[in-house]
Amino acid sequence: MLDSVDWGSVFGLTVPPLELVVRGTAMFWFLYLLFRIVLRRDVGSVAMADVLIMVIISDAAQNAMAGEYTSVTDGIILIGTIAAWNVSVDWVAFRFDFLRRILEPPLLVLVRNGRINHRALRGQFMTIEDLQSKLRDHGIEKISDVKLAAFESSGEFSVVRKS
Repeated sequence: MLDSVDWGSVFGLTVPPLELVVRGTAMFWFLYLLFRIVLRRDVGSVAMADVLIMVIISDAAQNAMAGEYTSVTDGIILIGTIAAWNVSVDWVAFRFDFLRRILEPPLLVLVRNGRINHRALRGQFMTIEDLQSKLRDHGIEKISDVKLAAFESSGEFSVVRKS
C-alpha cells in the first residue's frame, strides 16, 4: 500500500516557495484590512451571517492565496506564512504603542455614567434591546446602574457597575 504512494507529489513543491509566501502575504494583509476596517463590528458576538461571510471569504481567498498548489509542502509554506504574519502583527502591536493604535480597534464605549452612546450603537448595528441583553449577561438590569459598558479591542464586552 505504501509502495503505491507517489511521495514526490505528496511532499514535493508544485509552486515556487517565494510565490506562496508572496500570495500568502498579499492575502493576509488584504483580509486583515478588510476585517479591521470594513467588517469591524461586534467582534465579541458572531452571528450566523458573520460565519457565512467568513466561510465564503475563506473559500474565495483560497485560490488567490494558493494558486495551483497540490502538495502538503506547498500548504505548509502557505499556512506558515499566514501564521508568521499573524504572530508578527501581534508582536508589533505589543511592542509599539503607535502601531497598536493602528492595528487594534480602540475601546468602543457604549454606555458612560448611565448614558447610552447612540452613535456607537448605530455603528455596531446594535439595538437598545441588544445592549440590555448584554448588560443582563453581566447581572445589570438598569442602564442607569452602569458606569461604563464597552467593547474592548479584543471584542469582549466589559461592564463597570456604578458603586
